[in-house]
Amino acid sequence: MDWVSGILRFDSFFAVTIGILVLFVGRQINQRFAPLREFSIPEPVTGGILFSVLIALVYMATDIEISFNLVARDVLLVYFFTTIGINASLKDLLKGGLPLVILLAITIGYMVVQNLTGIGVAAIFGLDSAVGMLGGSVSLIGGHGTAIAWSPRISEGYGISNAMEIGIACATFGLILASLMGGPIAKFLITRHNLKPEQKEALDVGVTEESDNGHISGFDFLDAIFSIHICVILGYILNGLIDSAGLQLPLFVTCLFAGIVMTNVVHGTGIRRMTGTHWPARKPAIALIADISLGTFLAMSLMSMQLWTLIDLAGPIFAILAAQFTVAVLINLFVVFPAMGKNYDAAVICSGFGGISLGSTPTAMANMSAVSQRYGNSHLAFIIVPLVCAFFIDLVNALVIPYFLSSY
Repeated sequence: MDWVSGILRFDSFFAVTIGILVLFVGRQINQRFAPLREFSIPEPVTGGILFSVLIALVYMATDIEISFNLVARDVLLVYFFTTIGINASLKDLLKGGLPLVILLAITIGYMVVQNLTGIGVAAIFGLDSAVGMLGGSVSLIGGHGTAIAWSPRISEGYGISNAMEIGIACATFGLILASLMGGPIAKFLITRHNLKPEQKEALDVGVTEESDNGHISGFDFLDAIFSIHICVILGYILNGLIDSAGLQLPLFVTCLFAGIVMTNVVHGTGIRRMTGTHWPARKPAIALIADISLGTFLAMSLMSMQLWTLIDLAGPIFAILAAQFTVAVLINLFVVFPAMGKNYDAAVICSGFGGISLGSTPTAMANMSAVSQRYGNSHLAFIIVPLVCAFFIDLVNALVIPYFLSSY
């Protein structure tokens, strides 16, 4: 922790510690306010938004800026997606084949609609179509990373000097809306159609407090960590090979695939005699680590938002986001849910699509985790949603963004 020119900086150790506190605070608030539980608002979202507001109030009252080193947060993201890969068997992937293709097709179509919506609202305010793109797939379905990557190009190519601020503002508010959208949509669909899981499944993310926690030994937990690290090493090597071939993918994507490969190669074989343990796919220890990693990651992401930087951009951005939110809800209810089968799996997938549409992959997973812990697990959702949003979206966006920027 250090103080430089009016900025209070917290290093990774303090950032993780505060992130854990944020998670506990969010849990306490959710336990005390029934509507938050009823609509499956993720605990890290509750705590993270509260802390980001408090930090903004401190800045406005004292002019002291608080910032966090988020390197450890990104490590937690890698941990989380590696656990998702470890839980994915070949049988699951084959089962998810057609639903995966359907969801991918809907997502690609939605990206086009999202950009047209952003451009249309921007035109109403007399703004350049590139501003609409910043309020479209560049920052919403693309998230902060894509917004940061494309904003300099848009700034230089289209003369929009504050492109970075617009992109980050849309990504930030989109993240909040996505975090608040998924749970209520799932609750509405589950209640209206009286949906229930076809069979009781162990949670992919998290463990039930009533039974599972007591069955995780220290060696179970350590074995899960060891398996995750093996997959991360393989994912890191794969990422380097892909990068050398000219294609850039986030590290968590290649670690996700490394987990899938290892599960389908190692699971059920005697290759792990060195540790004397079985591969930990679908084990409570993996689910617990997934829950801890995702919750702390999202808490750190939301608590570190610098809300005071977004005030000057409020007018047009709020109009664009209001339109995008409306479109996302309608697409979820009238396209995604029917196309995915109008069953319980479809409702959980809709909560995840709410996270994809305006937020990020972790937001989608947090939405589905909150719904699953309340109503029951949907393993299909936890297979196809991360594959669509963690891998295919970045590839499609790389083609969609240049097309719209050159065409409108």
